[in-house]
Amino acid sequence: MIIADTAAPAEVHGVHGAAGVSWWKCFVRGPELTGAWEAVEWARLPPGGLSGEHLHTRTEEVYILLSGHGEIILNGHHTPVGPGDVVLTGLGTRHGLLNTGPEPLSWLVVELLGPATAAVFGRGPAGRSERNEAMTAAKVFHLGEPGEIDPRSVLTGPLRRIARQRLAPGQADTVAADGRELTYFVIDGSGTATSGSASAELAPEVSLTLPLGAGATLTAGPDGLELYVLELLVTEGNPA
Repeated sequence: MIIADTAAPAEVHGVHGAAGVSWWKCFVRGPELTGAWEAVEWARLPPGGLSGEHLHTRTEEVYILLSGHGEIILNGHHTPVGPGDVVLTGLGTRHGLLNTGPEPLSWLVVELLGPATAAVFGRGPAGRSERNEAMTAAKVFHLGEPGEIDPRSVLTGPLRRIARQRLAPGQADTVAADGRELTYFVIDGSGTATSGSASAELAPEVSLTLPLGAGATLTAGPDGLELYVLELLVTEGNPA
């Protein structure tokens, strides 16, 4: 299992061409995994800060808003967003994010290789996936309570589930990355993650990623445990 947190982020100036500063940290990169991941990251904007508009032609992206309030800019249209909102950005979409509130705005970033790019890097089957006519280029959902989203109405790759999960105090959940890879981000509470002889503390702003073939038991502490989880299938076209 791969454990990371938001401590000591990099200070980024002029993110995507916008003036000002932001903070950023990468939890895990695609080459550390088998599936069609580009990266799992965390970012934060100060009040009034802007992550500049940019066009996605090679990757698709998931934003999960964690704190603060702002506006997501999707192909020039501004939509208010806040904690619990999930933004899916498909191929061919231009997007940016503006902090409109008085507090820092933070969000989880999951970037995924588009099918054609995944095939080039050997992390997806050969051939280009066609978009269904019913698919949209981008969409905003809300996961304010435990529940889940099927991202396939927007995204073309193998990401199958985005969920908000809550474990009661002392409750345990044993998961296996069998034919899939999983990445978690703790929102609230505390607990532990155990994989074989390894154990790690879980707390807010801690990330846990399970590569293909890994397994772990997540056990909530006395105040329970709440987290986001994203599940990505590892297809037959991936290397063994």
